[in-house]
Amino acid sequence: MGQLSQFAPFLLMFVVIYFFMIRPQQKRAKNEKEFESSLKVGDKIITKSGFHGKVVELGETTVVIETMSGKLKLERSAISLELSATLNKKA
Repeated sequence: MGQLSQFAPFLLMFVVIYFFMIRPQQKRAKNEKEFESSLKVGDKIITKSGFHGKVVELGETTVVIETMSGKLKLERSAISLELSATLNKKA
C-alpha cells in the first residue's frame, strides 16, 4: 500500500498531461489530416504563411493554388485548417 501511494502523484500527473496536452494534439492532427484529404478543386484556402488562393490542381501530397499574382505549388500540409475554415464561413 505504501508503494502505491508513492506512485499516485506521478500517475495523476501523467493522466493530467495526457488529457490536457497529448490528446488534444492528437485530435488536432487528425482534423488537419482529414481536412487535407477533403480538399477539392475550387476551394478557397489560406496557407499557414498567409497566402490566399483558390485550389486549381491537386496532387497526392501537393496542391497548386491560384493567387492574384500567379500560381503556386505547395505541400498540402502548408494549408491552414483554421484560417481556411474561417474564410469559407464568410463566403
